[in-house]
Amino acid sequence: MKRYEAPRKELIEGVAVKDLKIIPDERGRLMEILRSDDPLFVKFGQVYMTTNYPGVVKAWHYHKQQVDHVACVKGMIKLVMFDDREGSPTRGILNEFFLGEHNPKLVRIPSGVWHGWKGVSETEALIVNTTTELYDPANPDEYRLPFDTDKIPYDWAIRMG
Repeated sequence: MKRYEAPRKELIEGVAVKDLKIIPDERGRLMEILRSDDPLFVKFGQVYMTTNYPGVVKAWHYHKQQVDHVACVKGMIKLVMFDDREGSPTRGILNEFFLGEHNPKLVRIPSGVWHGWKGVSETEALIVNTTTELYDPANPDEYRLPFDTDKIPYDWAIRMG
């Protein structure tokens, strides 16, 4: 049986969370996600959009160089991070966030931190990631483990109550 550790309230070293403000008017709505004068901003590499179908887990991976800034702008995801960095003061800590249209947030994921997410809405979730590095298909800065690995003490199954 896989050992499960509950995520802690203590943030992993380097993780930052920003509440996002939605500004509605009669034309629609606007939501700033990340600005260059924002305390979460590191540097700009690229922005990309990805989607996640309900119940699908996209995990686990980390980057040696890249810092991610993740916001879910449609639907909802459960974003989970695990710190396994040598020498980190928060090594062994899990963080879990529910973000999306019902809880608009931007989460900074530092390099070296394992992360992934699961679609938890009834519809496809749309995620925007602003990265600090350009994606290089010839030499991707991405290291992977399967979502159900025993190396990370997390179970993606729904927990009731």
